Amino acid sequence: MAPRRRKRRPWYRTRAYRLARTALLVTVLVTVGSRCGGGHAGPGRPGDAVAAGGPGANGGKSCEPPPGPPPDPLPRSRPTSLRIPSLGVDAPITAIGLDGERQLETPPVDKPKLVGWYQGGPTPGESGTAIAVGHRDTTTGPAVFATLAFVKPCKVIEVKRADGRTAVYTVDRMKVFDKAGFPDAEVYAPAARPELRVLTCGGFYSRRTGYTSNVVIFAHLTATE
Repeated sequence: MAPRRRKRRPWYRTRAYRLARTALLVTVLVTVGSRCGGGHAGPGRPGDAVAAGGPGANGGKSCEPPPGPPPDPLPRSRPTSLRIPSLGVDAPITAIGLDGERQLETPPVDKPKLVGWYQGGPTPGESGTAIAVGHRDTTTGPAVFATLAFVKPCKVIEVKRADGRTAVYTVDRMKVFDKAGFPDAEVYAPAARPELRVLTCGGFYSRRTGYTSNVVIFAHLTATE
């Protein structure tokens, strides 16, 4: 009896096809995953944060402090623009609040270069934790915080205010938190000194659920101008 010939595997079960499919999937994740905006309601509830900060509320890595005593907190004055010189970010600021589910809102999706400031908390320069949020991207392309995850510790963030003063913050650390377990207390808790949190989307993107994570920058006030 002649030996039986092995059947040729269907093209969709070949190793070459599987490798090509994997490469395509990675490309799709990178491309589709770069969109952030459309209806994203924000990462958590600032109003529900506990009174005492979590273990990382005052930052992580220590930077060389500027000479002299720390700056005095500034009186309340709404912020007008935010700069991150190391990333080339220079954006206007608009006030935002909480939605009906007490989730932090974001700036309008049709204004991707706008930064939102949570008006229910301190203004930049005041004692406490000021909160700024912006889109990583929208359906029209990269947004104001497209590169926020690349900011390095000890870099500065400058926030101009309506009273003509500028609050200068030094970055302590950057962390990426999964939205399913977002640590409201660590991120939003009040602080004794003037601090800043800057938030945007991170992780992988799904059309159904949006991004999986949030990028959070922890910073503290080191100068006023």
